Amino acid sequence: MQRSDEQRAGPVEVASLGEDMPLLEGLRTARAIRRLRPDPVPRALIRKVCEAGTFAPSGGNRQPWVFVAVDDPETRRWVADRYRPIFQRYIREPLARADREGFPAHLRRNMTASLHLAEHLHEAPVLLFIAGWKRRDEEQLQALYPCAQNVLLACRAVGLGASFTTLHRIFGEECDRRLGLPPEIPSAVMIPIGWPVGRHGVPPREPVDGKLFWNAFDASGVEEKRPIR
Repeated sequence: MQRSDEQRAGPVEVASLGEDMPLLEGLRTARAIRRLRPDPVPRALIRKVCEAGTFAPSGGNRQPWVFVAVDDPETRRWVADRYRPIFQRYIREPLARADREGFPAHLRRNMTASLHLAEHLHEAPVLLFIAGWKRRDEEQLQALYPCAQNVLLACRAVGLGASFTTLHRIFGEECDRRLGLPPEIPSAVMIPIGWPVGRHGVPPREPVDGKLFWNAFDASGVEEKRPIR
């Protein structure tokens, strides 16, 4: 399999990769990439996207995040073997409903791509877990989720494919023990990362004018536009 210039990037290229990506272009084209090549990703590039995560906002600038990047094949398979059956049970009814009710094509594609990721999770070159210190015995998700979004945007900028999932939390305690995370630093997000199959692009979005209200929410006409659940 021939690799792209990004996949062959050395230390110098990693330093400059993604630095010229316009912010708003990155925001608009950072769709979830769930079909990943098994080709290795340089650790320096994973470090770079995690560094981007550290520039997320956090209350009091506490920066509670911790990153555990798993590129060990045995541990990736261990995670995948537990994630796969959970997701297969989770997606079974939505897939059946999509067939019955004729969901839009883009929603069906999202479901099948998510199922593909679950069935091939062990092949993702890196499983990046974002964990965080608890504060007053509560998880600081308000900091960890923006951190994860920064990582996703950085992956877009450097040409990596990535997606956001929290489904591993169903076996979270067992998973955290495997990762060496203590109870006071639980994992919140898992981001499978790799070189994408396919391209980044603008995902389907409804116009912002139907979502934006000035001074007060207007419920008229909103009910029939409620997102499919």
